[in-house]
Amino acid sequence: MRDRLTLSMRASHILAAVLVAAALALAAFGASVGDTFYVRLATEALIVAGLALSVDLLLGYSGALSLGQALYFGIGAYTSALVLMSVPSFWLAMAAAGGATLVASIIGGLIANRVRGVYFALITFGMAQVLAKVVYNTRSLGASDGMIGIPVIDIQLGPFSVSAGNPTGFFLIVLTVIMALYAFTAYLLETPFGRVLTAIKANERRVPFLGYSVWTARMSCYVLAALIAGFSGALYPMLRGFVSPELMFFSTSGNAVISVILGGVGTLIGPIYGSVLLVVVKSIVGSWTEHHLIVIGLLFMACVMFAPKGLIGLIRPAIIRALESRARSRNGVSKPIAPAPPLADLAPRSEEP
Repeated sequence: MRDRLTLSMRASHILAAVLVAAALALAAFGASVGDTFYVRLATEALIVAGLALSVDLLLGYSGALSLGQALYFGIGAYTSALVLMSVPSFWLAMAAAGGATLVASIIGGLIANRVRGVYFALITFGMAQVLAKVVYNTRSLGASDGMIGIPVIDIQLGPFSVSAGNPTGFFLIVLTVIMALYAFTAYLLETPFGRVLTAIKANERRVPFLGYSVWTARMSCYVLAALIAGFSGALYPMLRGFVSPELMFFSTSGNAVISVILGGVGTLIGPIYGSVLLVVVKSIVGSWTEHHLIVIGLLFMACVMFAPKGLIGLIRPAIIRALESRARSRNGVSKPIAPAPPLADLAPRSEEP
């Protein structure tokens, strides 16, 4: 089982490396031709990919669907904007956004993790809507107009400095942050903590028999997912120069869920690909017609019906088979690696109370 899970994660890492290579090629091309639009568009795609990554961590690994993950994305964005308008420091803005998101996620987690299933989805949706309306009616936060006039900052990287107004430079900064979040999440999922999350999704009622606390694992996953969304949101005002209550609306959370479905639930790298695809489709189709949501809806329905495992779910099995073949040839073994048994079958067969 461990071999199979390791190969699955290694396949995701290969796809992540392909994504980074393609991003670097885009950055080099954009810098050579002086392009700003597509580089900025790719930067926005990566930022919202962080939000989709947080949704996939909850849905794909603990089985909890959040319809209000934009709450923490917006908290990170507004906190970052407030800091940047007073002290234009990238590191201080990221730290403040992380701290605010941590506090909010603990409070939100204590509320949301009291319920399961559809009630969890509705609670997260409700919390996001409540805070969005509070921000929408708060004059000091710009109310319905949002906060504008966020300054362009210089990001200090040791002896070097990168301006957020430099499309290619800021794109590389965002790429580094998002892939660092991906790498950290992938590392945690390969630890016993990740195995517990997978077991919770498979059969939550049997996990206590293994000696683990379901509530602690779910709460930790919720806070971690919120932090990923918060750090991603902190990058948004640096790109756009403004923030608005729409960042907390259901449409933002819904787009993240669509990205996860398109890319592949539980693949970790899939939501990042899905976000890039969604942003590109919205931009291209939106330039042709104002009814681009119809096209996105049809694409979503087609993916659910004909590719339920997402785009990456179609590609990753081929990579896994190639890795298995390479491992067998290296070890001189002709028998393929046995598929991993369902995690539910690994739990003790004790009678449940």
